[in-house]
Amino acid sequence: MTLRFLTPLTAAEQQAAGLAAPQPLAIADRVRYSELDPLDHVNNKAYLGWFESLRVAYFDAFLGPYFTTQPGPRPVIRSAEIQYIREMVAAEPYIATARVTSFRQSSFVMEQQLWSGDLRATLRAVMVVLADDGSGKLTLPDSLRHALVERDGARAE
Repeated sequence: MTLRFLTPLTAAEQQAAGLAAPQPLAIADRVRYSELDPLDHVNNKAYLGWFESLRVAYFDAFLGPYFTTQPGPRPVIRSAEIQYIREMVAAEPYIATARVTSFRQSSFVMEQQLWSGDLRATLRAVMVVLADDGSGKLTLPDSLRHALVERDGARAE
């Protein structure tokens, strides 16, 4: 299978690439030379960058449009846990995924995965949505909560 890079993958493309289950957002890319450490393995910092880029894309595509009555919400990481499962090397293609697994009044839990033939890393992040100026938390709109349940299979906590 030939991966389409830097564009959202369909559920069929995700399954053909070996993902356990299709995710709401999955984007393929390839390891770059600048992401390697002296031992020619992907540097741990690169994984964090890949996950961050996908979180921003997820927010822009699926969450931001629900905050139309307020100026630019600012999602911030409250806490995160990463699990490195297996190393990656130069030029290796990968797929990064993102979905929301649960939510509260002004926060949500995002689960991210990194695949390259098999699962290579996971990240679980608790995200809080703040006002653009950082003055306080924003409540997740009911329409967004409904979309998270329908699209991601998320649950209210």
